[in-house]
Amino acid sequence: MLGRETGMKGSSKAADYVEKYFKKYKLQPKGENGYRQNFPAKVTKVKIENAERRSDNIIGFIDNAAPYTIVVGAHYDHLGKGEIGGSKDSLGVGKIHNGADDNASGVAGLLELARHYATNDIKEPFNLLFIGFGAEELGLIGSKYFTENPTIPLESIQWMLNMDMIGRYNPDNGLAVIGYGTSSAFPKIFEGISSTIKFNKSRDGNGGSDQTSFYRKNIPVLFFHTGGHDDYHKPTDDEERIDYKAMEAILQLEIDVLDNSMKQPKMDFQWTN
Repeated sequence: MLGRETGMKGSSKAADYVEKYFKKYKLQPKGENGYRQNFPAKVTKVKIENAERRSDNIIGFIDNAAPYTIVVGAHYDHLGKGEIGGSKDSLGVGKIHNGADDNASGVAGLLELARHYATNDIKEPFNLLFIGFGAEELGLIGSKYFTENPTIPLESIQWMLNMDMIGRYNPDNGLAVIGYGTSSAFPKIFEGISSTIKFNKSRDGNGGSDQTSFYRKNIPVLFFHTGGHDDYHKPTDDEERIDYKAMEAILQLEIDVLDNSMKQPKMDFQWTN
C-alpha cells in the first residue's frame, strides 16, 4: 500500500480493508456516508505541491440498545514514502515506510476486538463504536474531525480506548497504558486484572495519538502503546519485527479492561494536567 499516505491510493485501499471487515462482522455503518466520514486534511510539516488531501474515518457500531457507548479506535494511515514529513531517516525519504507497528498493529487490534464483540453471542450493557482514523500522522486530523462532528452524541461516550503501536513489546519496558488518571473509575476497573505481560499505568490523558482528541472533549481515555524503537518512522518498521504473542496478550488485557468497564455506571472525567 506504499506506506498508506493520506490522500493516496494506498491509504484508500487500507480504509477499504477496514470497511470490508466491519461489514464482515456485521457492524452497523455509523459514518455520514455508510461507514465513511470524509474530511479534509492538509500536509503542513513540509511544503508540497498537493498539500490538500481528503481522507476518511471508517466507523462501525454494535448497537446493544444501551444508553452509553465505548469507543475503540486506531489510525490506519502512515507516512507513505516519508515525503510528507515525519520520517526519522533522512536517507530513507523516497523509500516505502510500511508502518507495521505504526499503526498496522493497532488496526489489527481494532479488527480483532470488533470480531470478538460482534461474535461472542453476548449482548453487552454498552454499545461499542469502532473507528479506523485517517490522517493521524498529519496531526490527529481524523480523530479531531470526529470529535468536532460526532456521529453519536459525545455525552453518550463512556470512554475511549486507543491502540497505536502495540506490536513491539519490550519486556524490559512493558506495555504503557496511558490515561489511567482520566477517570476515578479506572482504579476499580483494573482491580483483579493480571496479564502474562508487564504493563505500566500512566495518568496523563494527553499524548501523541488519537485519544488526545477525546480527552480534550472531557472523555476518559486509555492509550495502549508498546513504546518507541529504532525503527519508528523509518522504512525498517516492517512486519517481521512484530511480536504477535505479545499482541495477543495485549488484546486479552484490553478485553478484560473493556469487560470490567461495562460493570461501571457512567464514568466521570478527570483532567490530568
